[in-house]
Amino acid sequence: MSNKIVAKKSLRAVVTGASSGIGLEFCRRLAEMGHNLVMVSNQESELIRYGAEISQKHGVEVSTYALDLTEENAASKLLYFLSSHNLVADILINNAGVFSFNEVLETPMQKINLFTDLHIKSMTELCWHFGREMRSRGGGYILNMSSMSCWMPMPGIAMYSATKAYIRVFSRALHYELKDSGVSVTVACPGGIATDLFGLPAHLKKLAVRLGVLDTAESFTRKAVKQMFRRRQQYINGWLNRFSIFFIGVMPTSVRMLVKHKMLDKNIRKP
Repeated sequence: MSNKIVAKKSLRAVVTGASSGIGLEFCRRLAEMGHNLVMVSNQESELIRYGAEISQKHGVEVSTYALDLTEENAASKLLYFLSSHNLVADILINNAGVFSFNEVLETPMQKINLFTDLHIKSMTELCWHFGREMRSRGGGYILNMSSMSCWMPMPGIAMYSATKAYIRVFSRALHYELKDSGVSVTVACPGGIATDLFGLPAHLKKLAVRLGVLDTAESFTRKAVKQMFRRRQQYINGWLNRFSIFFIGVMPTSVRMLVKHKMLDKNIRKP
């Protein structure tokens, strides 16, 4: 871990789910700006590897903390880690999350609990703890990751979309509660991100990015961080995503059932 601070106004960001995907990209974007990091994830080896890589490349302080955020008192454990290392968090990015495509009644209760523990309980507790500390200091930034799916009551993603909806509504309300204190709360609701998750050929992903249908993880995190520092309430990437919210809301039942019959029923084996 490097102790070099390269910017006079460097802030320190705590990023959850920091060992892969969008969380890792958030770390890279913030490090490019000269901000120090506390990378949190349950993947210890990846944290150590990427933390060292980011620190060496950008000359910022990077601390790593392997933690399962669904553990009892996980938020308190993270706060203790910071205080015991004399680390003050100016930024909190709640990015850790899970996804699955399955019917609710065919989803093991353990997975159901994972959605609620990670997307709701853990996120809320982290906002409570860090929000109180930031408020006492008179400033700070919180960025919570929701999803475009928060407007999509579609079969197969009930747990994901419902818990992401909680994140959005909670964050919007918390934004107003903390506005006078100097602490800003931003919620990001990304649509499609051009990753291998969609299985698209490279040329189609590039076309979708140019059309604004998909965004790259690098581009999304750069813009989301920019909106966070502008103290915006909400960020939705891409004009098409913002435009489509209305059409998702008025989508007829027949279309939703088509998703169930053509995608969900054919891809899920029931016991």
